[in-house]
Amino acid sequence: MSQSVSEKLRFESDYQEGAHPAILRRLLETNLLKTAGYGTDEYCASAREKIRAACGAPEAEIHFLVGGTQTNAIVISAMLRSYQGVLAAATGHIATHEAGAVELGGHKVLPLPSRDGKIATEDLQAALESWARDENRDHMVMPGMVYLSQPTEYGTLYSLRELEALSAVCRKFRVPLYADGARLAYALACPVNDVGLPDLARLCDAFYIGGTKCGALFGEAVVFPKPGTVPHFFTITKQHGALLAKGRILGLQFDALFTGRLYWEVGRTAMEAAERIRTVLKEKGYAFAFPSPTNQIFITLEDQRYEFLSSRVSMSFWEKPDLNHTVVRIATSWATSAEDVDQLIQAL
Repeated sequence: MSQSVSEKLRFESDYQEGAHPAILRRLLETNLLKTAGYGTDEYCASAREKIRAACGAPEAEIHFLVGGTQTNAIVISAMLRSYQGVLAAATGHIATHEAGAVELGGHKVLPLPSRDGKIATEDLQAALESWARDENRDHMVMPGMVYLSQPTEYGTLYSLRELEALSAVCRKFRVPLYADGARLAYALACPVNDVGLPDLARLCDAFYIGGTKCGALFGEAVVFPKPGTVPHFFTITKQHGALLAKGRILGLQFDALFTGRLYWEVGRTAMEAAERIRTVLKEKGYAFAFPSPTNQIFITLEDQRYEFLSSRVSMSFWEKPDLNHTVVRIATSWATSAEDVDQLIQAL
């Protein structure tokens, strides 16, 4: 349905629409079929095989959960011992916008300096070495895993070289590396990205492939490249109330997303829209807050201009760098149309 000129333009997030038509068709086609529950059905099995093939990880364990915060909280809780915490960029999603979900599970988020949303290898190594050399470490929270996201909360990307370096440090200190892939489709489709699914499977101990923000109604696919990484993860998921009885709804969505190249195509749609918007912003002299190449665009506005644009365009408030300016986020999605972009450009 096209955007009415009388309505406010909506660019505040990438999870405002329902689901990709290919997913809706599959849901309708299979609606009255009877299947086993809890992800033990044939659609989940098919999706797992397609994801394994895309990751180049034929033995990977794959579990389907409903949402990103739920996924992060359960995976982190399952991978840590009671006395351990998780290292993350201070701007990381688990450290900022998950309402203390990790802490509610009994684990501390240990913040590292954020460099455009990313963790630097030298900062990670320094933190792990500092703990190992501290004679009081037995009185402290032990860093038990590392969290990052691809793309980051600032829309930035880890390069393959950066990810390899971080992975090497994690393996040196025997600390698992976990990647949040809530917006992974947009990373995979970004022209400057050089990290593929096989790289994540090779370099991470666990990661998830986002569906909620990438064309699905809801759902995330957790990938453990090496089987047995977390024994009894199925049961742990059940303990947290996160095991969907109608699990086939999750599996069917990922089966559709990984049929052909649909997961990459939905990312490309968002990237093409974002690039058009980014080009106009540059031409009009807008100030970019962060060098984000993906579907999230951050600009710094004088408050007067922010108020004017906000009356026409719904954008996400991000932060106040000072008393007179506001950083906002413009996000495109798998469903952003050329007409939507045209109207935003006019408003800008």
